[in-house]
Amino acid sequence: MRRVHVVVGGMVQGVGYRYTLRMVARDCGVNGWVRNRRDGTVEAEVEGDDSRVDETLAWMAEGPPGARVDHALVTDVRPVGTESTFDVRETV
Repeated sequence: MRRVHVVVGGMVQGVGYRYTLRMVARDCGVNGWVRNRRDGTVEAEVEGDDSRVDETLAWMAEGPPGARVDHALVTDVRPVGTESTFDVRETV
C-alpha cells in the first residue's frame, strides 16, 4: 500500500483536470482526493497498490487534453487506509 501527496503545476486549472483525475483514479482503483489551490496548482493525495498509484501518477504527469503539466512534485506520505473512494475537494 502506497500513498503519495502530489502538487501539479502548469495550466492545470479550468481544463477539467480534477474531474478527469477523479475518473482516472476510480478506474485505477485508488482512493484519495484532489483540489485546486489558489496559487494555480492542483493538489492531490492518491492511495492504493503501488502499480495502481504509479498508473495514476503517469496520467497526472500528462493531464487531460487542454492541460499543460510543467511539473509534478510527488512526496510519499503515510497511508491512511480509511478512504473508500476518490473525491474532488473544495479549493484551498
